[in-house]
Amino acid sequence: MNLGEIPLFAMLKSRLGYLGERQRLIAQNVANADTPGYRPQDLRPFGFQAHMAAAATGGAGQPVRTDKAHLSGTVRRIAPHRAVEGKDSEVTLDGNAVSLEEQMLKMAEARIDYDAAIGFYQKSMGLVRTAARTPK
Repeated sequence: MNLGEIPLFAMLKSRLGYLGERQRLIAQNVANADTPGYRPQDLRPFGFQAHMAAAATGGAGQPVRTDKAHLSGTVRRIAPHRAVEGKDSEVTLDGNAVSLEEQMLKMAEARIDYDAAIGFYQKSMGLVRTAARTPK
């Protein structure tokens, strides 16, 4: 049994990937806090609806036409997480817009979300193990 084929685990994997990428971007923002003209980056919020739709269709690009009367169409493919320029509250005279306080709050939020996703993954694995055991 491949756990990646179960929509719940596929969504958790995607969420963990999103949170890992967000932590990487926030760390990059902190590292460039003194770089003149640097603008902080962040990711768009994670959308479960879009990822549920991708899991339901397998994330594929073209539906199969089994009859000539069926309409052709495409399934919107979900792009990997893309960075967008963040909106921090202050810009220094050299053009740097990184606020370390806001970046630390974002990092703490990402860490809490990551820990929650890992906890949910562990609970889900426990349920799968319980279901897979032979009855006593």
